[in-house]
Amino acid sequence: MGTMADVAAAAGVSISTVSHVINETRRVDPRTRDAVLAAIAATGYRRNALAAALATSRSGVLALSIAAGRNPYFGPLMRAIESRASELGYTLMMGDSHDDTEIEYQLVGSLLDRRVDGLIIAPAPDSERRAIPAIAATGTPVVLIDRLSPADVDQVASEGAEPVARLTTHLVERGHRHIGVLTGRPGIQSTEERIEGFRDAMAAAGLRAAPRHVRCGDSRADEAHTQTLAIFGSRAPQPTALVVLNNEMTVGALRALRDLDLRVPDDVALVAYDDFEWSDLFSPGLTAAAQDVEAIGRRCVDLLVDRIGGFDGPRRVERLPTAFHHRDSCGCERARAGG
Repeated sequence: MGTMADVAAAAGVSISTVSHVINETRRVDPRTRDAVLAAIAATGYRRNALAAALATSRSGVLALSIAAGRNPYFGPLMRAIESRASELGYTLMMGDSHDDTEIEYQLVGSLLDRRVDGLIIAPAPDSERRAIPAIAATGTPVVLIDRLSPADVDQVASEGAEPVARLTTHLVERGHRHIGVLTGRPGIQSTEERIEGFRDAMAAAGLRAAPRHVRCGDSRADEAHTQTLAIFGSRAPQPTALVVLNNEMTVGALRALRDLDLRVPDDVALVAYDDFEWSDLFSPGLTAAAQDVEAIGRRCVDLLVDRIGGFDGPRRVERLPTAFHHRDSCGCERARAGG
């Protein structure tokens, strides 16, 4: 394994220049920097991370607090974040908040104790009163992901209301008048925004969902199963269509409809916010609003690294569009035919 002196000799520069490139402590001419990086690769040099952290007050570690076990959406999101962090020379440390305010608060404290350079958080309910102020008190850069907050920090999330309104309007245009909805966990911004999109679309069509057809699935498959059974076990008229507001609940809803011997889309049309990587393997295929998980994850890391590098401008709140994936579950003949 090469030394820093070996790198300097191979690149034809001083050891101090190599140090500046590795630790990002001073701007180096791009051509010189490229030469040093090439020499690092050629010599097999690996810096001492602890020594670098002591010298620069940086650890080279980013942290992620997320409800990893609750939603299949978060798996691809974590991979996107880790991939981008690695590209930029950072190691990612992750903890599961379980969408619990107290667990998140303790997790954030533990991550801060490890002197991470910055944090990305999918905030749990009430995060802006506990975890986020705790981070702010240390001056550690933070970016919120997936769920927005009034907090004065950078944030990245998909559009929520408009995609759900589009899904709901699509059902209305197919002639559905009795439409049920499974909502996500209360107290989370994304849940409230998606409910707003559903209600706005219904109101625009002169419709209103029966209260018994609006059920909280708590962003969990088991609860979505229970609530779907309740929706379709209620008195007539029963819904002819169902809007599901996240993909873990979609699994529970589909199981419940199967248990009730209701076929999708022949007996009940179904659309969902959030897609699956394997949605085209469903039978029928799922009509869904798909988030650009890769773009969300990468953008969060870019904003965080920007802050770590010294950017001190006002907070940036970025909303990314979703894609409308038109498949079979809505009951459209043209979707079934591949149109």
